[in-house]
Amino acid sequence: MTVSTHARRARVRVTGAASTAVRPVLEAPRSPARVLAAFSAGIYLEVRTDCEPSVIALITGEAARLPNSVLLATPLPRVTVGDDATVGDRGIELGSLSLGVRRWWDPAPALGPVDPLSLADVVLDGPGRPGLAGNEAVELLARSCAEGRLLGAVTAAERLVGLGPGLTPSGDDVLAGLLVTLRHLGTATGVDRAVWLAGWLGATVTYDARTRTTPISATLLHCAARGESSPEVTGVLRGIAGRQALQPALRRLHRLGHTSGADLTQGISIGLASVRALGGLR
Repeated sequence: MTVSTHARRARVRVTGAASTAVRPVLEAPRSPARVLAAFSAGIYLEVRTDCEPSVIALITGEAARLPNSVLLATPLPRVTVGDDATVGDRGIELGSLSLGVRRWWDPAPALGPVDPLSLADVVLDGPGRPGLAGNEAVELLARSCAEGRLLGAVTAAERLVGLGPGLTPSGDDVLAGLLVTLRHLGTATGVDRAVWLAGWLGATVTYDARTRTTPISATLLHCAARGESSPEVTGVLRGIAGRQALQPALRRLHRLGHTSGADLTQGISIGLASVRALGGLR
């Protein structure tokens, strides 16, 4: 009894700003969760739920703000993989931390109208090499999306889910960049075929993502299928749309992970080329 009383007194109560992508899970009744991965600037919690996103990232300002993130202004608690937590009722209980969500941020901001002709001279280059450079499935995906061939695009996407090492395999990052670009840039330019393609591809890659890739990457694929992404990806899309400088945004994106930034850029490039082609630009 003395130990539990001391634990309650030692609990640190803080507030955070959460992505609206994780709002359904955070506003649901409390569910058990466990620590999936823990780093100095981020803790990943896997929630025992049938909803997506099932993985929530608790981060400080030093970490990349993934679309499934809750941002804290205080240091993260010390935890280890496998530690228990609870998530729900607009809060998270983890170790000494008692987090209440008070603010929300949008991981899928609209670009607004974009003239398709303005995309003609946009070039996406960067210092990183994609993890799947030269992969046949990536090349099939690029050709099929540009030609609007659904069967080829779906076949390639199914091959790429979970392909590659790490918490977010390269294949998943390519698909995430593509899905977000098709949806947002297709909507902004009025290229309905691109948005239609994003819908079908999103349904394909999320259907059994939990069994084919890592829990973190499965959650990010679900987010991307809804057009939700990190500010680094959003920044590049805004650069393509002429809303901000493109090259600084590309440099920020390429700093993500070992190859994640380059892989996401490859997906964005495929999406950009597809929107151009499907909109009648070559």
